[in-house]
Amino acid sequence: MVLKTFGWSFAVTALGLVAAVFYGGWTAFGIVAILSILEISLSFDNAVVNAGILKKMNAFWQKIFLTIGILIAVFGMRLVFPVVIVAISAQLGPIEAVDLALTDKDRYQELVTDAHPSIAAFGGMFLLMIFLDFIFEDRDIKWLAWLERPLAKLGKVDMLSVCIALIVLLVSAITFGAHAHQHGGAHADKAETVLLAGIAGLITYMIVGGLSGYFEDKLEEEEEREHEEEEAAARSGKPKSAVKLAGKAAFFMFLYLEVLDASFSFDGVIGAFAITNDIVLMALGLGIGAMYVRSLTVYLVRQGTLDDYVYLEHGAHYAIGALSIILLVTIQYEIHEVITGLVGVALIAWSFWSSVRRNRALAAAEGESKGNETEAVCTP
Repeated sequence: MVLKTFGWSFAVTALGLVAAVFYGGWTAFGIVAILSILEISLSFDNAVVNAGILKKMNAFWQKIFLTIGILIAVFGMRLVFPVVIVAISAQLGPIEAVDLALTDKDRYQELVTDAHPSIAAFGGMFLLMIFLDFIFEDRDIKWLAWLERPLAKLGKVDMLSVCIALIVLLVSAITFGAHAHQHGGAHADKAETVLLAGIAGLITYMIVGGLSGYFEDKLEEEEEREHEEEEAAARSGKPKSAVKLAGKAAFFMFLYLEVLDASFSFDGVIGAFAITNDIVLMALGLGIGAMYVRSLTVYLVRQGTLDDYVYLEHGAHYAIGALSIILLVTIQYEIHEVITGLVGVALIAWSFWSSVRRNRALAAAEGESKGNETEAVCTP
């Protein structure tokens, strides 16, 4: 099971590390290995959240996620995205931006760093909306009940998550602008850019998330109706519209997954510059890490891990909330990638341990109940 799920990841790791040795020797080998570990540690919460969405898809769309999806994740976000950011921010053509990335790595890194505030605002707002919509929803299973119960009641207020996200964005933009002007920073004129990028992140979430949610709801309604009228539908011989609708639902959920992955990859791409400014090594290292995140997502789905450890999804969403705040804070202040990774890992580990304790308590209660029933039967 492990080899089947992670086989491609192992193969890509071997090829990537060999390519690194040929490209830049053993130093390049070490850099690619470190970048791979960085990407996995920063994106473990991404895998858990992805698994919650992917388990609703059929085997075909899971394969699409692992094939076309990984091409988008590796080549799109880890290789093309930094070049596009440089091209837009420096007003260069795509060929010029690629040439700059390969020939003038210091200038390339400088331009990507300069674009960081708008990148962080977009990704931070997208992830913040995911977190807010999660904690404001009333759920049967609650992890931190003392916090989640009152938040679920507040969530009944329409558009509350959007209002809070916009307030956070406004505060971030104003604070960033005031700080830049005060210190005469290079970003003194970019508070407006941060605001626009954050709004773009919010709109992207509402469009993609809204469409995927809409088609998912329609699919569930159609499945219920089909289940009730299954015999009548079989006799009539009419084609089932659920197949087409499932395709739409799966497509928009796939699109949502790709945007989600893009938002998660922002901190990895930016953090990679702390290790190297070589775009080839960056693409190799982050690409290997992205493969493991994808394989881990499918592994969690096939093993039913989220059903067995019910608080894992909660922990991942709290990690998303922490990452969104960290991204917004990094608009103005520098936060080391190790801290970002450790916060996410700690929250997921905590939720996993809470799930284990819950399962043990339920098993003990069930054993005690069965023991009492047996004793009652045996008593004359």
